[in-house]
Amino acid sequence: MRRRTVTSGGLDEVLDSLAATPPAGQEAAPAPPAARDRDRDQMELRTEFEFELPRGYVDDEGQVHRRGSMRLATARDELRPQIDLRVKENPAYLSVVLLSQVITQLGTITDVHAGVVERMYATDVAFLQDFYRRINSEGHTHAAVTCPLCHGAFEVDLSGGRLGES
Repeated sequence: MRRRTVTSGGLDEVLDSLAATPPAGQEAAPAPPAARDRDRDQMELRTEFEFELPRGYVDDEGQVHRRGSMRLATARDELRPQIDLRVKENPAYLSVVLLSQVITQLGTITDVHAGVVERMYATDVAFLQDFYRRINSEGHTHAAVTCPLCHGAFEVDLSGGRLGES
């Protein structure tokens, strides 16, 4: 019997390799479709989502930034604003602090802080709050909508494209 040294980081790899290795004298059976789908889903976990603001953030030089990206929130991201003094003084400030932690880029701006979010238009902040809720609760950026004129149902991707485009 061979002995293996396993570190905490490599335990999953060792278990996977042991599960994939057939017993001596037998061929490996193909993985069932459900297992293949589960493995593929785990490998394709998206942690960052691109978006386009309805109006755009205007920086100090007058440049408009519309495209950006937001990462999935962690438990720490959700807990940290609770101890922020600005949030304690004004609970409505929670979304500003939270959004500033999860927005990774806004146009050419890579240091998105609470001051940037404070200066955004209200429609953009509302869009970002909804976007945050969708990617962290539902896990996707698609929304089912119904056309008010023809009553046709379809799905739109909230992360890209300008309003009214298909």
